[in-house]
Formats: sequence, C-alpha cells, structure tokens
Amino acid sequence: MTSIYRSTRSVLLAGMLLIITNTVFAGETALTDLIGDTPLIDGHNDIPWSMRLRVSNRIEKLDLGSDLSALARPTHTDIPRLQRGGMGAQFWSVYVPVNALGGDPVDVSLVLDQIDLVHRLTERYDALEMAYTAADIERIHARGRIASLIGVEGGHAINNSLANLRMLFKLGARYMTLTHSKSLLWAESSNGDGPVRGLSEFGKAVVRELNRLGMLVDLSHVSPQTMHDALDVAQAPVIFSHSSAYAVTAHTRNVPDDVLRRVAINGGVVMVTFFPWYVSDPVRLHQQTRAQYTESLRGQYADEAVIEAAVATWDDEHEAPRPTLEQVADHIDHIRRMAGIRHIGIGSDFDGMPPGPIGLEDVSTYPALFSELKKRGYSTDELKAIAGENVLRVMRANEQTAARLQRHLEPSEIMITD
Repeated sequence: MTSIYRSTRSVLLAGMLLIITNTVFAGETALTDLIGDTPLIDGHNDIPWSMRLRVSNRIEKLDLGSDLSALARPTHTDIPRLQRGGMGAQFWSVYVPVNALGGDPVDVSLVLDQIDLVHRLTERYDALEMAYTAADIERIHARGRIASLIGVEGGHAINNSLANLRMLFKLGARYMTLTHSKSLLWAESSNGDGPVRGLSEFGKAVVRELNRLGMLVDLSHVSPQTMHDALDVAQAPVIFSHSSAYAVTAHTRNVPDDVLRRVAINGGVVMVTFFPWYVSDPVRLHQQTRAQYTESLRGQYADEAVIEAAVATWDDEHEAPRPTLEQVADHIDHIRRMAGIRHIGIGSDFDGMPPGPIGLEDVSTYPALFSELKKRGYSTDELKAIAGENVLRVMRANEQTAARLQRHLEPSEIMITD
C-alpha cells in the first residue's frame, strides 16, 4: 500500500483508538474494569497456519480487519474480535508440520513463509505492531495497539541446526516449542514415540542456546522427561505456551504436578489452554475412543473414503461433549494451588483447535474467563498477574539472562552429529 494511504489510516487510527479506549467495545471495557492497564497476553494463536490452509497466505483473500465470524467456516480470530476481547499482546504461532518420527528434513523456507506472513499482517493492519521485548509490549499496548510476537511451534523448524535457530531469532521469533506432535532426534514429544528419552545432549545444547539468545523455552507438547531435562538445564524461566493441568484432565499434553512444582522454582509460567481435549476428561475420553475406532478401520479398509464415511456415521451416533469456561477456570485453580499465582498465564490455541469451550468460542470472549475468576475470589492483582504481568516478568528474566550469558559465551557451534 502507498505511504499516503498508510499515513491517512494512521490519522484515522489515532482518533479511533480514543473511541475504543472510551468503551465502544463492551467486552474490552469489561476486561479493562478487571485488569486495568495490564496487557492481556495470549501465548498461542494458530491463525497464520489457518491462513495458509485457507488462502495460501494471500492476506487480501482473508481480511483480518473485518469480522469473520459469519463465514461458512468462521475463524476464531480477527482484529475486531481481538479488540472486543481486550487483547494486548498475541504470540502468533509459526507452525509447520513435522514430517516423521525423528524429524525428516524440514523445508526451513516454509517456516520463513509463516514468519513473513506475521510481519506482513503487522504491516497491513495498523491495529497490530511487531514486538520483540517486554518493553515493546508495554509501549505498544499503551498506544492502543496489539503487540504481535512470533512463537515457533516445534523444534523440527530448525532442522537440527543451531545456526537456523539463531536466524529465526533475528527474524523475530521469541519462543520455540521444543517438539510438536512427534519426537525429534534430540527431544521426546508428549506422544513418547521418539528415539531418545527426554533431551539428548544436542537437545540440551538447544536449551542453552535459547537461553543465550533470550528466546523463551516452550515446553508445551513435550514429554514429562523432556520437561524435567529442560528444567535441569535452563538458566532462565520457561513457559508452557498452551498447556493445562494433568491432574484435572489426564491428557499427555498437560503438565503433571511434579513439573508444576518445579516451574514455581524455575520462575516459569504455564499458559492455560482452551483446547477441548486438554480441558475436559469426558471430551478427552470421547476423542480417544474416536481415534481408536478410526485406527481399527484403517486395519480393515484401504479406501480412505470408506473410512471417512464410517467415522462420519460414528460421529452422528456419538455426539461429542463440549468443555466449558468453568472447566478452564478449574485448571487455573489447580495450577494456583500447586505452583502459585505468579506462574499462570493464558494460551488459548484459537484457530488451532475444534470449537472452543462453551463461553470461550473465539478471541472476543477473554473477559468472560476473567469474570469467572473474579467470582471465584481472585483479587485484581491476581487477575493482572494471570493476564500479562507473569509473562512480562518471564520475558524480562530471559532478556536479562541473555545479556549476562552473551558477555562470556559465543554462539554455540555444537552439531547434532557431535
């Protein structure tokens, strides 16, 4: 777009921001009443990958500047609903699929495509602005914009190369999830399907290099042993960008109590997710039964169309339960008991999941969750901590650790073959 067009839009935005902050959006006002000027920070949103699947990253074909809730296949995310939800800062996931056990070579250019998409979105929409530090988030939020950060979902994105990791950091990535749904040669995922238990020596080198860079170590999607190995090595607070409590919902993607206790010692944050299977045990068990049935069909039929038809019939006969906003709050209650209020955040996983919990259907609904927590007796200071102050603290700690380590450590030259 032309510079004149952008300049005109900036003038209009300045006027609109005053209106927005003076309560045009009821949802945002409700959240402001609860947490004041604290930025709401969400650790994980998958709209970048959704845009790739829907429109091949052609952003003019899916206008996030308009309300997309009326689409035939509505998104969970767009800018008007983010504003109604009171969003202060969003980590956008730059997910790419992991190919196979042990991590077949990943086309790093695909990762760059997704990073490019996030940058282009922030250039196109004045409501968004790129952020790289905790101070950036506070500055951008104070201007009435949504701070946009990049999170790399899955260590397969670096293709077994610390050099690639450093380049992703330079392009704006501020956390990396060590694995996604499949284990790597150097890290075991929550599926426990890998060639190593926990972290290999190279995996530990990845954690050390993340600390040296000041890039958050994200332990969502990894096995409990990987969680423990990373906490053994980490010199800065870790995050779980979108995970909940295993004791409440016994899904392997959730965080066990012994790890929650270690997160408190480490100073990290568990960003509670809204993903249905991780929120509710009845939903988890329903999905587990469905998956087992699907696998049994694959043992009987080679024709994928036959399998899909049989699964569709099963779905018609077995209505899936829905989790609720209150069950998400139950996870927050449990993490508060086990780790303390300083170690809780929000990591929705919008646009990377099926329909969200009842009451948390899209990005406009965050105020409802904080209202529920207030009803449960959470103080204003506790709500502020959950909304964003805990994540800002973790980011600052990582930035300070990086500054200290870089005074005496050069970039690591360790290779996976070592």
